[in-house]
Amino acid sequence: MALQQPGLHSGAVPLAVRMRPRSLDEVAGQRHLLRPGSPLVNLATDRTGAAGSVSVILWGPPGTGKTTLAQAIAHSSGRKFVELSAVTAGVKDVRQVMEDAFRNRDLYGLSTVLFLDEIHRFTKAQQDALLPGVENGWVILVAATTENPSFSVISPLLSRSLLLTLEQLTDDDLGVLIDRAVTDARGLAGTVELDPEARAAIIRMASGDARRALTALEASAGTALAAAEGAGAAGHEDDDEDDDEDDEEGDEHPLPVITPEVLEQSVDRALLRYDRNGDEHYDVISAFIKSVRGSDVDASLHYLARMFEAGEDPRFIARRVIILAAEDIGIADPQALPIAVAAAEAVQMIGMPEGRLPLAEAVVYLATAPKSNAAYMGINAAIADVKAGNFGRVPKHLRDAHYAGAKRLGHGKGYKYPHDSEVGVVRQQYLPDELVGKVYYDPTDHGHEREVSARLAKLRDITRGTPG
Repeated sequence: MALQQPGLHSGAVPLAVRMRPRSLDEVAGQRHLLRPGSPLVNLATDRTGAAGSVSVILWGPPGTGKTTLAQAIAHSSGRKFVELSAVTAGVKDVRQVMEDAFRNRDLYGLSTVLFLDEIHRFTKAQQDALLPGVENGWVILVAATTENPSFSVISPLLSRSLLLTLEQLTDDDLGVLIDRAVTDARGLAGTVELDPEARAAIIRMASGDARRALTALEASAGTALAAAEGAGAAGHEDDDEDDDEDDEEGDEHPLPVITPEVLEQSVDRALLRYDRNGDEHYDVISAFIKSVRGSDVDASLHYLARMFEAGEDPRFIARRVIILAAEDIGIADPQALPIAVAAAEAVQMIGMPEGRLPLAEAVVYLATAPKSNAAYMGINAAIADVKAGNFGRVPKHLRDAHYAGAKRLGHGKGYKYPHDSEVGVVRQQYLPDELVGKVYYDPTDHGHEREVSARLAKLRDITRGTPG
């Protein structure tokens, strides 16, 4: 008879660990990495080593299944599985694994899968120690990292490994994991019921992190069961006289229910009524954008915090911050866009929750920066003209004169080279004849654009011969 998994109250193993898939078939999400014939599937199903030994680096946010995939591969492939953590392992540990793997391969024909968690924490010397084993095929390295491997993994190791990017789990993926944990014998084994609103709240709170979802589920299940036990004990004292009658009738007590209130009590935080696909999503992001545009830094941070706590995708927030910098600040502060892009790259590199810091810094900068939408309005006006057919032929002196016969057609004739001028600007027509004198960019007097406005007036005076 199979041994039962530890129950909810055993306290021995967390729910998230108990519910780890035993095979790739049980893995939720990451379908793009688990198609038939993919490197991970081949690694898991090839027991003979005939398909080769391709080392892989799994890069993705926390809770997306990096450790789960590695252990599923180990359980499915029949290879020897060794697990090291970059937090505790040193060069000596790595070299010992390499020696054992070399000996097992040559003496017993047994290949070794080495799972190295948090490889970005390894120093260059520690990563160098992996190279002989990976290069010679003594081990098949499956490394996991939450940071961009281009910055955290040495180039020789990257070039010898296949980089696979894990995607954040979708709400549907998390729903599958939660429902399975409620009913599965390894999980809560049907000892509680999960209210639909509480289920949706757990998914929102998890923000694509399976471990966070299962931890919240386990905590709220413990609260619900404890409350039910307490109520049962109190009821037992009051109803001793009816016990025999109840037993004879075979009445069953209803299962404890995890409600939004129970969940809120368990995780010690308010549950935001925020649907990432519903009206609240659009209302909050709209208020966020308008607060930054309106230079209210406190309101900007408030709505940013609401999105963080509701589990909004940080990449979505970062994209909106970049658009804000280009659309609403523009040349009024030329540093706004680089700062927004740097914040987005930082989020990609370090993930959440630390990613909230560069995003908050960028939002504060943008909210307090001078504002201008002149560049935004300028490109929109130019596109509108082009779409309406308001354009003409490129003036002949601006056309390409490098190909045979171009000069015979007059291409490039009369072009004035600006660098030949003392001031680097010359009087010359650049717009087509039909658009001569057209103005698209009209700078404001805000911030740096005040300087641009004064310089632009002089430039147009020289190039067009008319002020402004």
